[in-house]
Amino acid sequence: MAAVARLAGVSLKTVSRVVNGEASVRPETAARVRVAWKELGYRRNDAASTLARAQAPAGIGLIIEDISDPFYSRLTRGVQEVARAHGHFVMLSSSEENSELERSTVLALTARGIAGLIVVPHSDDQHYLEPEIESGLSVVFVDRPPQGLVADSVMSNNIEGSRLAVKHLLDLGHRRIAFVGNDRSVYTSTQRLRGYRKAHTVAGVTADEERLVILGPRTEAEAGAATSALLGSPNPPTAVFAQNNLLTTGAWRAIRESGTPVALVGFDDFALADVLDPPVTVVAQDPMTLGRKAAELLFSRLADATGPVQRIIVPTRLIVRG
Repeated sequence: MAAVARLAGVSLKTVSRVVNGEASVRPETAARVRVAWKELGYRRNDAASTLARAQAPAGIGLIIEDISDPFYSRLTRGVQEVARAHGHFVMLSSSEENSELERSTVLALTARGIAGLIVVPHSDDQHYLEPEIESGLSVVFVDRPPQGLVADSVMSNNIEGSRLAVKHLLDLGHRRIAFVGNDRSVYTSTQRLRGYRKAHTVAGVTADEERLVILGPRTEAEAGAATSALLGSPNPPTAVFAQNNLLTTGAWRAIRESGTPVALVGFDDFALADVLDPPVTVVAQDPMTLGRKAAELLFSRLADATGPVQRIIVPTRLIVRG
């Protein structure tokens, strides 16, 4: 509002009157204010104004990537537990792995009087949130850090978890270990690939990345097809490391159908992983802790916005099965 006032050459109070639709502002002055706020991309932040009146808002926003993914359902539960303890409810929406939908959904929530926002980012640029943050909105990113924006974030230890998974396979004697992951635009994919490489480097083993690293699959079917292609190659892998639960399931099916004795480790635990034949060794994240810590950090910011930006890393653990 201060920036709008400067550009329009009016007082902050005049901008406030125009924003609130008061009739005491001359039409030509009001028009000048509206031109200024359109030029600057100003949007009314009801949450900030509610906080200024010392009235506790009732809701926080949560944007996840895929509402059907059990990982995000547990993360949501963690957020809800903390929100309820603070007397707030959670307004939940999904970006559906669509960058434009992420942006439009986030901005729609910020215009509806939320106290703060927790986002699992999908797009490669969250700079669009800068005006909202400057207007007083508290934002925490979870599972992945923001791009083009400095803000609080809470994430799993992707590199170390992946390193432990691949080290486990190397310790078992495997030297041709495949990596099946999303493309390089996905933060978790690049981080987990770094862990894969780190394990090989520490062990003094050269990974055949040209033939064994497959980046791109996003669905169970795509991971299955990629794994089948790997197993059918002239020099196939003896083990596969899959980047997330969906890809692990696809890889498991492909290995099962091939009848080839190939070891498999996945990042993310999933339902029935322990009772499959063979059972699946996994790197387990703690999505409820991710959600809780993100919400705790958000409410901490709402109480006191001062202090340096925080990046909280939540440990993972290797669960060895069968």
